[in-house]
Amino acid sequence: MPTTHKHHLTATAALVALLALTACGTEPGSGAGDGGGSKRPDVPVTGVTWAVDSVTVDGRKHTAPARAHVQVDAKGKVTGNYGCNHFNAKADIDGDHITISDAGMTEMACSGDVQRFEDALRAALDGRLKATLDGGRLTLTTAQGDSVLLSEQRPAPLTGTTWTVESLTSDGTATSLPAGAEGKARFVLAEDGGKDGGASQGKVRGKEGSIRGNLGCNSFSATVTTEGSAITFGRVTSTRKLCPGPAMDVERALLKVLEGTATYTIDHRTLTLTGPDGTGFAARASEK
Repeated sequence: MPTTHKHHLTATAALVALLALTACGTEPGSGAGDGGGSKRPDVPVTGVTWAVDSVTVDGRKHTAPARAHVQVDAKGKVTGNYGCNHFNAKADIDGDHITISDAGMTEMACSGDVQRFEDALRAALDGRLKATLDGGRLTLTTAQGDSVLLSEQRPAPLTGTTWTVESLTSDGTATSLPAGAEGKARFVLAEDGGKDGGASQGKVRGKEGSIRGNLGCNSFSATVTTEGSAITFGRVTSTRKLCPGPAMDVERALLKVLEGTATYTIDHRTLTLTGPDGTGFAARASEK
């Protein structure tokens, strides 16, 4: 059975505020003899999303799944993904330390390796952590010496990105894909010439283009026109293979959204397409 859960995850950064303090902690303050000047931090910490690269627990290093990330805001709200499940928590900042508490998470079933990583990351991102910033990389270290290594992650543009469908949505509620259908539906949007039109900010205004990919079983393609946050799909052409039940259920749900005009939003590296009836799907930018 798919697990239904609500996503209310706004892209944020308290880790961000922490990093600003960390970056400035070794620099002269306003009362210093240099007249109060200070250097800029090595990375633009405000608004940064940090991809989790690895977690080291008891000397054993665990490589992170592509979707694992952390975002924090100046009000002390932490959000992100443990590798499979989304999470949120509170953060208290004290100099170059951050204390993470009151974590809550979604309850999707995860595969063995991903579940083991998720358990390790969840355990490490709890309690008081020492933060060290080095260029675009951040290390969070526990009192026991376990550590989380993170790096700055850039937002994904609408076009030219390979998007992998992660969940189906209905009126703001996301439902995980049925077992056996995960990771198979993916697509790429492309512009047909002309200037950027804002793709680097996730918006393509009044541009003709195309979409092609796989619906989870059958390959497909269509023309597209984007205007503001609206994207209009032309007639979808696809192969006609017969697929197992779960794959066909996902395929039919995707095709429903790809008929006519849908609204799209991009939250850093997650694309959500929603049809006029409130149903749609969410897709994650694949890592290169």
